[in-house]
Amino acid sequence: MQDFLQAVVLGIIEGVTEFLPISSTGHLLIAEHWLGSRSELFNVAIQAGAILAAVLVFWPRIRQLATGLGEPAQRDYAAKLLLAFLVTAAGGLLAKKLGASLPETVAPVAGALIVGGLLILLIEWLVSGRPVSTEVTWSVAFWVGACQILAAVFPGTSRSAATIFAAMLAGLTSRAAATEFAFLVGIPTMFAASAYELLQTRHADAPAEDWSSFTVAFLVSGLVAFIAVKWLLRYIQSHRFTVFAWYRIAAGIALLALIT
Repeated sequence: MQDFLQAVVLGIIEGVTEFLPISSTGHLLIAEHWLGSRSELFNVAIQAGAILAAVLVFWPRIRQLATGLGEPAQRDYAAKLLLAFLVTAAGGLLAKKLGASLPETVAPVAGALIVGGLLILLIEWLVSGRPVSTEVTWSVAFWVGACQILAAVFPGTSRSAATIFAAMLAGLTSRAAATEFAFLVGIPTMFAASAYELLQTRHADAPAEDWSSFTVAFLVSGLVAFIAVKWLLRYIQSHRFTVFAWYRIAAGIALLALIT
């Protein structure tokens, strides 16, 4: 029962934090610091539950892209999504080859939360005076792909924050457009990461997985993420991201106070 409840808690944390710019990986590492560590497969694959929720939310847009490749505008957008994904895939594989891995201590997460919060405030200030643009350029696609890698190497960065604000800095100043592009890139990226980790379990030295708790966390994260994504898409229609910046800063400071 305790393992079941822990899986539910981790699923809720993942579902809430995967798409909000506050770092799902960082929050999971923090939670596991007190609840007990889980396998890397568990952490990555419950993210797939959240990504599945994003597929459902963005299904009309995905279908539009899939069936509209004969239209130049849809083909161009799809090509830029592909570029961003390929940049992330190449950078992620390189990071793996170089031995990059997530730290297991809370201090780096706390630091990344604070730094990320300050950067969000700075970027919101920088783009506030620019005209609103909904154009996804090749530069936007490249930087979104490149910045996705940060979240895989530095816990507390937040994949959604890195990609959304990379897009905004690169010229996609519409928060709704930047969020949509970042989330659409995240769908194949996280499914690919989950598939990669699943393949690793085929090796003899891969740790055994508790598939019942895995399934519970996957389903819970998907349900909660669906609600969180729908809420966030409505929220950014009339609000900036500054509330998340202040949350990150406060959470980072609180964590540092707890561990010192």
